[in-house]
Order: sequence, then structure tokens, then C-alpha cells
Amino acid sequence: MSHEAISVFDMFKIGVGPSSSHTLGPWRAAQDCMLKLQAQQRLNSIEKVAVLLYGSLAKTGIGHGTDVAVQLGLCGDDPVTFDVNAIQPKIAQIKAEHKLTLLGTRTIDFHPEDDIVFLYTESLPFHPNAMSLLVTFGDGQTESYTYYSIGGGFIQKEGEESGSNAQHVELPFPVNTAADLLHWCRKTGLNISEVVMENELAWRPAEATRAGVLQIFEVMKACIYRGCHTTGELPGGLQVTRRAASLNKKLLKGVTYNSYEEWMNFVKLSGYEFRTILDWVSCFALAVNEENAAFGRVVTAPTNGAAGVIPAVLMYYIAFNGDEKTEDEIIHFLLTASEVGSIFKKGATISAAMGGCQAEIGVSSAMAAAALTEALGGTQRQALMAAEIAMEHHLGMTCDPIAGLVQIPCIERNAMGAIKAITASQLALQSTPDFARVSLDGVIKTMWDTAKDMNSKYKETADGGLAVNVPLSLSEC
Repeated sequence: MSHEAISVFDMFKIGVGPSSSHTLGPWRAAQDCMLKLQAQQRLNSIEKVAVLLYGSLAKTGIGHGTDVAVQLGLCGDDPVTFDVNAIQPKIAQIKAEHKLTLLGTRTIDFHPEDDIVFLYTESLPFHPNAMSLLVTFGDGQTESYTYYSIGGGFIQKEGEESGSNAQHVELPFPVNTAADLLHWCRKTGLNISEVVMENELAWRPAEATRAGVLQIFEVMKACIYRGCHTTGELPGGLQVTRRAASLNKKLLKGVTYNSYEEWMNFVKLSGYEFRTILDWVSCFALAVNEENAAFGRVVTAPTNGAAGVIPAVLMYYIAFNGDEKTEDEIIHFLLTASEVGSIFKKGATISAAMGGCQAEIGVSSAMAAAALTEALGGTQRQALMAAEIAMEHHLGMTCDPIAGLVQIPCIERNAMGAIKAITASQLALQSTPDFARVSLDGVIKTMWDTAKDMNSKYKETADGGLAVNVPLSLSEC
């Protein structure tokens, strides 16, 4: 079990789709390597860079845009701020000119088709998502730098500690398990979100945390709004038509509006029938993951492949649960969700290449269920119970993306994960904590045991499941 201190901003990272482990992680790894060489004053002596992709990064790398991400990382572009509309033109330029400028300063010859190698049959033992950067310097020496993309945008360089918290932050309320979290809640009388906020003070002032979490929310909102207003076909060759925009239009019955605020007012007034609410939650989730599949800007929650669940449940809370929600209520929702996600990361995994889709959709559903339960007035034990229920009914879910793309079945799974989170929350809110027979820690251990037993072909390799049983040609369907 990991004992690292994990911040809300480790669990929720702003980045670019379609995958946190196959896009954002390799992007950050390439960027990190170049920044370290720059700090050593060796960047300007680099003559050549070759990239070796192993295991899952190789097998689904094309569909996940791993090759694209690595090139942007080498260039030093920031996934938080880089214009997503400039991605394809820049990659096309590198390919046409056979030139790549490291961190925007050192230009080298670079042939993507030759210098990015997909080693489909080779894996490294530490983690299925591995990549090595072979850097040749002016003196003719070549050095290898190996990185692992361990899920959710987290990276680990071989020989270094994992995560972004190697500074060993001392938290007032250290949490590694759900039992730890419940202990601190009982001892202090604080809600889960309040415990998290106290811990965040170890990194930064409270106002900085508030501002950062609200920025996360703004990116989530913008992603949903874009996804609900963008039509067309997703890239990758599967000919998947975007559905969120048409569903949004159907639900609003011809209403027009000019901003997110006007749109949300109409959403809230569109009706409280059960079926309508189900449609809206699905619409929110589809919108996010269609944006993710199209190299849009999303928030890892805790991953890109599962990025739609938490925003969809948060929007359900905002739109269909009483009065206008305050900034504090939104912040508390996201803080609670992040803590549950960090417990899963420490006790199991949030990498589909390690644990299948239970590690992505299952974890995101558990995070959302806990957050919604606290937001609706549930106790700390009820919130953890909701998380357990949500994961219990995702156990064993495989990751089997068709053609290695985060589209089928990934996009629809976000809608299902959101609905399961809401159902889990309702079950927990209508139950006494004594009713629970399975603890959250128990289900996390079970998830990890299941992950270890799962055949590798169901772990984001596109070697099994739907990936091999669904014909790619529509004419064969």
C-alpha cells in the first residue's frame, strides 16, 4: 500500500484527452525528462531522441494519442494551457518538416514514424504503462530514461519516488484507508471535506485551495457545455457520432440561450420527472467523454477515461437538488470525491492497465457517490457506505476498448457510472450505517485482488472482450 500524501490537485488534474495514463502521463513524462536535462544544462547538447513504448502504452497508444502526447511533451507544451485546436496542426508540422524543438529552444531532427517505436510484444515488470526515452548527446553517448504512467496522470521515473509529493508533506490528519478517514472524522467531528481542507493547508493557504478547486469546476463546466453543443463524428475511424448535443437539443425542446448560465437555468426548469433527470445525467456524462475522445480539455476524475462521472453527478446535484448551490458546497463536493479517490489509489489502483475498468469507472463512481451523499446531508459513515456500494457493483469490470480508442464502450460507461453513483448515494442515505456488511476498505482490497487475478487481455490492451468481438467495419455489423 502506498503511503504518499495526495492532494486534491493530484486527483483532479486539468489536461487533454483522451487518456490520463496514455496521453497525459506520457506527455508529462517527456516534459519532465527534458526539464531535468535542461536543469543539468544538457538540453542544448541533445542530438537525437527516440521513444520506446511498452506494454499497454504500445498496444493502445495509437488510439489514445500516446505518440502525439510524447511529441508535445518533448516540445515543452503544457497540457493545462496548450490550445487543443493547435494539437493536430503542430503534429502535422513536425511530421512534414522532420524537426522537433525541445522545450521550444533546441531543434533536432525527428521522424515520428521511426523515432517513436511501439513495442507491442514487450513489457517492463514494474507497470504495463512504460516508456523509455533514448537521448543521444553531442559526444555520441546515449542515455536511457524510463518512466511509468501509473494512472490518473501520475508518473514515476525509474529510480525515483512516485507522485508529486516526494517532499514528504506532513499532514495533520494522515489518511491511507477509509478506517483512517473515519477515525479522524469521529475524533474531530469534521465532515470528510473539512478533514481534506485541513490537510490541504499543508500545501498551501485555504484561499489558494478554494481558488484551485473552483478552477477545476470551471473546466468541468466548460467541458460539459462544449460537449453539449458540439456535433459531428469522433476521430479515430470508428465513425462514432457524438450524441450529447442532439440529446441536449431534444431535452430543451427548441429553447435558445446564449451562455452557460442561461442554459443551466433552462436545464433546471426542464422538469423533475425521473426519466428526464436520467436523460440529463447521461447527457452530462456523454458530453464530457465525447470531448475527451476528441482531444478536448478535461479534468482527470480520477482518470480521463472516467472523466464524465463526477461532473455529471455534480451537475445532477446542482440542477436537481433544491436551491442554488454555493461555492462552498461545490468545493466540499470535490474535496470529498478526491479523498475517496486517493484511498483507492493507495490501497489498489486507478490504472485500467493494472486493474481494468473497475479502476476507472468504478473508482470515479465511488468518488461521486461519497461526495453526493455528504452534499445531501449524509453522515461520514453513510458517505463511505455509498462509495462501497458503488464500487461493489463495478467489481470485475474489464477495460476492452475497441481499436484502442476511448470511445466504445468507454463513453457510455461514464453515463452508467454516474447513474450507479446516484443510486448508491440514495441507498446509503436511506440506510443506517449498521446495515453495511462490507466496508469500503474491504471492497478496495477485493478490487485489488480482482485486478491481480484479471487476465491481462482485459486490462487496456485491446486484446480481449469487445475489442476482439465487435467488427470494426460497419458493413459487418
